[in-house]
Amino acid sequence: MKTKAIVPPKLADPCNQDVKIKAQKVILGFKKEVVEFIIRLRILRIVLRHFKNPLKVLKILKTLDSNRRKISGPGRVNKFIKINGRYFWNLYIPGSNSLAFDRFFEGEINRISPILKKTNRFSNIFIAFTKKCPLKCEHCFEWDVINKKEKLRLNDIQTIIKKFQLKGVAQVQITGGEPMLRVDDIVEMVQSSHNVTDFWVLTSGFNLTYANAQKLKLAGLTGVVISLDHFDPDRHNMFRGYKNSYQWVEEAVKNSIDSNLVTALSICVTKSFVSESNLMRYAELAKKLGVSFVQVLEPKSLGHYSGKNVQLPPDQEKILEEFFLKMNFDKRFRDFPIITYHGYYQRRVGCFGAGNRHLYIDTDGDIHPCPFCPAKAGNALEDSLDYSLPVLQSKGCQLYNDTNIR
Repeated sequence: MKTKAIVPPKLADPCNQDVKIKAQKVILGFKKEVVEFIIRLRILRIVLRHFKNPLKVLKILKTLDSNRRKISGPGRVNKFIKINGRYFWNLYIPGSNSLAFDRFFEGEINRISPILKKTNRFSNIFIAFTKKCPLKCEHCFEWDVINKKEKLRLNDIQTIIKKFQLKGVAQVQITGGEPMLRVDDIVEMVQSSHNVTDFWVLTSGFNLTYANAQKLKLAGLTGVVISLDHFDPDRHNMFRGYKNSYQWVEEAVKNSIDSNLVTALSICVTKSFVSESNLMRYAELAKKLGVSFVQVLEPKSLGHYSGKNVQLPPDQEKILEEFFLKMNFDKRFRDFPIITYHGYYQRRVGCFGAGNRHLYIDTDGDIHPCPFCPAKAGNALEDSLDYSLPVLQSKGCQLYNDTNIR
């Protein structure tokens, strides 16, 4: 069956124009110390709601801090991002001063020592909102289904979200395809969901106009993760398969920041890209654009990369780890965006997918360990999660199981 061609919006200006963008607020120095103290106090209060034994409380707090260091690196939190009265320091932890933050930490506390009340089952879930996309990205993991007939309607997705909110989920990451092709459905879905969950959109920047960013913000969206796979406009456009995709990113970042959405860039780092100089040039651009976070993803041999040798060698993994630690903990880079690099903790403590802390729901509603690990374990719309989740956990993560941790 033929599908209607997706026509990208016309852009008025060339992609090399200077776009004036304000940076999101970074909290440093003494103010950072005050914010950190307040956040630690809030976490202490959450622990004290459930435990009164001082020794147990101390043990839980120490374990939480130990877990943070294993996941995020050995140093203290070096900076916070303040947006809408909330403080963020990790792309996958809800900002403080919110119910989502409290429920997230109740879930983490429950992993250390069980508590009586119902807690978050997941840190986050990824849900593919559409098969449609105007791009032909080099690394697309959904390549085999792109632009085929849709299966999930809005009410189907709302049903799935409600199921997972009943199980407890701190964050929902809306992906695709290109989810901004269904921006009105996203608005309605976010509006109809409980406010104890943070919602994010993962996009190429397509259709993220100021008007759409405002609609998403008013609906209750927390933030946007925008893919930018090179600091050079031509190379990014080539990677994405469209001549103006770099300009989409510039305009989307500006519109997101102007709408007070938490704003992040995401890059898939290929073998040809990974070097200290390239990473620093990308970080400089991210700082100039004013984003709060940069997410670094490693390429996986699936989708459009299926059968290709794209896995990074150990020496490049080391470069990425050193970059991650330097940017987040070296005082020289305190005013740069916070780096999220999943490979760092995956090689130390294992993957958080496969129903551990997150999972992936594809465009047919099928449940998988994560976006980069296809292994169906039931259908989120048709099957009971009480059946699907144990199946998912029994399969585990194919890429980062216990034998791969080092």
